[in-house]
Amino acid sequence: MNNKYALITGGSRGIGKAIAIKLASELHYNILLNYAANDVAAKETQVLVEAENVSCTLLKFDVANTEQTSQILKEWMEEHSEAKVEVIVNNAGITRDGLFMWMKPDDWNSVINTSLQGFYNVTQPLLKDMLTSRFGRIINIVSLSGVKGNAGQVNYSAAKGAVIAATKALAQEIGKRNVTVNAVAPGFIKSDLTADFDEKELKKQIPLNRFGEAEEVAELVAFLASKKASYITGEVININGGLYS
Repeated sequence: MNNKYALITGGSRGIGKAIAIKLASELHYNILLNYAANDVAAKETQVLVEAENVSCTLLKFDVANTEQTSQILKEWMEEHSEAKVEVIVNNAGITRDGLFMWMKPDDWNSVINTSLQGFYNVTQPLLKDMLTSRFGRIINIVSLSGVKGNAGQVNYSAAKGAVIAATKALAQEIGKRNVTVNAVAPGFIKSDLTADFDEKELKKQIPLNRFGEAEEVAELVAFLASKKASYITGEVININGGLYS
């Protein structure tokens, strides 16, 4: 019986959806699919994942909510004591773009809490079992914005930059237990987050002259989740078509 699981946060659409399907098809993980609101999209992704002959459990909670996240993860673990969550993909993130001078506290806090507090809320409760099992893959989806900074995204850059720093520190803490921690920093990827962007204009800045596909990010995540990447930890891997500062 397959009792190995991968948890993907923000997994109902876009990059998270592509990652869930890829980890199911390539690495044959059962999927724990977290999402915050869109039941229809989550169920559509569940069908696609289960077409790969693995199970897909929908876990609806807001990663920024410490109590709710802890409660749902605890209940699931108690009901599935034989399960091993070997992979965590912290993908949930939101943007509330605007100039810092005019930024409302809620626009700052909600972005920081989803990416940074979400990383803590999801990863910390699951880490002990990974360390006990002496195997695990923690993959944090960050952003070009967190690597080079982006005007109009001080909150998002701060959130993703903090997760990058946490990635490097945690990798040093737990490497001896064969648990790796890496970050993936996408540039412009076709998704809901970039749907309103002027692709024609922006792609002129990108050496590969196009936006990336969610499936291309998923390929990289699947590699980092696999045994092929067992000597890579504490890294931030850019996937941005050559768009650097």
